Amino acid sequence: MRMRIYVLLLAMIPMIGEAAPKLWRQIETRHYQFEEAKKKMVYTVFVPSGYDRSKAAPLLVLLHGLFSDPHQVIRYGGLLEEAEKHGVVVACPMGYDRVSWYGSRGSGKMGIGGPRNQGALSEKDVLNVLTIVRKDFNVDPKRIYLGGHSMGGAGTFHLGAKHPELWAGLAPIAPAMFGLKRDLNKIKDLPVILVQGEKDMLCMAIFARGCVGRMKALKMDYLYIEEKGGGHIDVAMRHWPEIFDFLLKRPRP
Repeated sequence: MRMRIYVLLLAMIPMIGEAAPKLWRQIETRHYQFEEAKKKMVYTVFVPSGYDRSKAAPLLVLLHGLFSDPHQVIRYGGLLEEAEKHGVVVACPMGYDRVSWYGSRGSGKMGIGGPRNQGALSEKDVLNVLTIVRKDFNVDPKRIYLGGHSMGGAGTFHLGAKHPELWAGLAPIAPAMFGLKRDLNKIKDLPVILVQGEKDMLCMAIFARGCVGRMKALKMDYLYIEEKGGGHIDVAMRHWPEIFDFLLKRPRP
């Protein structure tokens, strides 16, 4: 039942994001050949109008939620307005497919029909896209940020902890943390902004609050936004100003 509700909510996302159709024209759909997966992978990139190849630009790698894709997440309401305002390139990988969890639930098979190394391929796809985008654009290595919604939030914690040297900060939104082990010690030096809806019935606030308690105990640089009455999807459309403000003030030292 929970999954059915989630799919219906995901179907609403393009309607919520229709405030910025002009900026959608700056979205590029790109592909590359993923040799290990033996398939062509899709990813999306938003290039701000002020991008200048001679100047290093910040980069946000943004991970989609379960059953979603790079075309949906890059059109989240409010995202592109902030990226355009601050001159941030946004890249959204597929993560191999819609359901592979970016390695956060292990490196193996995620479900019926998937390859044995499905989780590993999901993780590798994100890193491949990061490598390609850094090659194709002049990206500031001190301002590469990782964020994600729901399943993508779980992937944000996982890839943040596994490759902390890559990121200047993390932005998990309504992260699907139930049943996951989080080694926050590995990201204790990374700034984290965590956005959560109080009334989220899919990825409940109790898990985010527990995570915040551990971040506080580790004396991490974090900001927790729990929107009163907020649900699972709507909070991902309303807090991009705070997210960009928090992250961009924190380049890697």
